[in-house]
Amino acid sequence: MTFKDKSIFITGGSRGIGLAIAKRLAKDGAHITIASKTDKPHPTLEGTIHTAVAEIEEAGGKGLAVQMDIRDETQVEDAIDQTVKTFGGIDILINNASAIFLAGVSETPMKRFDLMNQVNMRGSYMAAQKALLYLAKADNPHILTLSPPIDLSPRWFENHTAYTLSKYGMSMCTIGLAAEFKDKGIAANSLWPQTLIFTAAMKMIGNIKPENCRSEEIVADAAYAILKRNSSEPANTGNFYIDEDVLKEEGIKDFSGYAIDPEKPLIRDLYLSD
Repeated sequence: MTFKDKSIFITGGSRGIGLAIAKRLAKDGAHITIASKTDKPHPTLEGTIHTAVAEIEEAGGKGLAVQMDIRDETQVEDAIDQTVKTFGGIDILINNASAIFLAGVSETPMKRFDLMNQVNMRGSYMAAQKALLYLAKADNPHILTLSPPIDLSPRWFENHTAYTLSKYGMSMCTIGLAAEFKDKGIAANSLWPQTLIFTAAMKMIGNIKPENCRSEEIVADAAYAILKRNSSEPANTGNFYIDEDVLKEEGIKDFSGYAIDPEKPLIRDLYLSD
């Protein structure tokens, strides 16, 4: 299977992992909507919805840039409508939009708490809800959410409860969607990196060095492999995939090409036990 002429709706995606996934699918000739807030250049973050579409089309796909705030129901509905009018439907939804603020309870303002839960959990739920009508009509429909496996160990809460709640909320959406729509053949899965990925979010955190991270391409290649799978097979829904494990299943043994510096040790990502 390839993704030629498949319609893919990505929340966020003007940079980072979302853009990397978009470009990987674009190599097959996919039609991709980048639905994100960044319409004009940001003073500190690279990329806009327009530069993302340019990169998608350079890679071989067709792109649609839609300015959208994932917290706004009307804007999400309008972005879905624009996608359907432009590309004829929606085959795949990728819940990529995410907000991060790693701090303890006393250091997390409620506006940050609200932002993370509105973007991460509520945004993923709402995008899925608004896309379901069209996914149900697709030949091999998938919902892929960038969220971790759920591990209730206190270690994942003690330093950033608010962020963990929001990311686990996304993961619980995966569990619910997979269970509710398995009989309709809509696969719902989550994908999470084995190691830290050096994205704009990592740059903002400040104490993460790129040489201890991998590039976004490993997540993109894993997403590509997952989305090729038959959505109607029970084994292919309700999973919490780890990028490296997915690629091992695809026969890849050497991951050094994904490392920003193959000579330096990699940092394991959050929410993965040792």
